[in-house]
Formats: sequence, structure tokens, C-alpha cells
Amino acid sequence: MSKWLLRTTEVYRTDSDEEAKELIEKAKKDTMFELTKYSSEYKEVKQKGEVVGEFYLVSLSKTFNDQKEPAAHIKINYDIDYGDIQK
Repeated sequence: MSKWLLRTTEVYRTDSDEEAKELIEKAKKDTMFELTKYSSEYKEVKQKGEVVGEFYLVSLSKTFNDQKEPAAHIKINYDIDYGDIQK
């Protein structure tokens, strides 16, 4: 039995519209996959009806293989960077 990765959808959070646009442009230029769909959505963080923060959600849909005739075995590796997260 063979498994082929066909497509993924990744959702990122960025701090600014400029970062969101850069992320999308970088994905458009990547030759490892076809960017089939993307979006950027502005979000506000509210407390007691007042805006206390903002961010952007960026969704990227990536196609790696044709479902009828897949050509490449793709392995995804997720590296975790806990950076400034404190426990």
C-alpha cells in the first residue's frame, strides 16, 4: 500500500498585514508545491468591548501531487520552536 500526500492547508498567525502579504508572496514563489488557494483575515482581540490587540490569520492551501497520477512522495516535517513560551 502506498500513501501519497496530495494537499495541505496551513493556517498562520501574523502580527501585521505586511507580514501576511510577505508570507503569501513567499508561498507563491515556492516551487515545491502549487499554491491553489490563499486568504488573509484581520482579527481583533477585544476585552470588555474594547480592542486590545490585532492580528492576521493567513490560510495557504498547497497541492503537492495530482490525485489521479501522483508523482512525488512528500514527507512533511514540523519543527517546534518554543521560543519565548514560558511554563
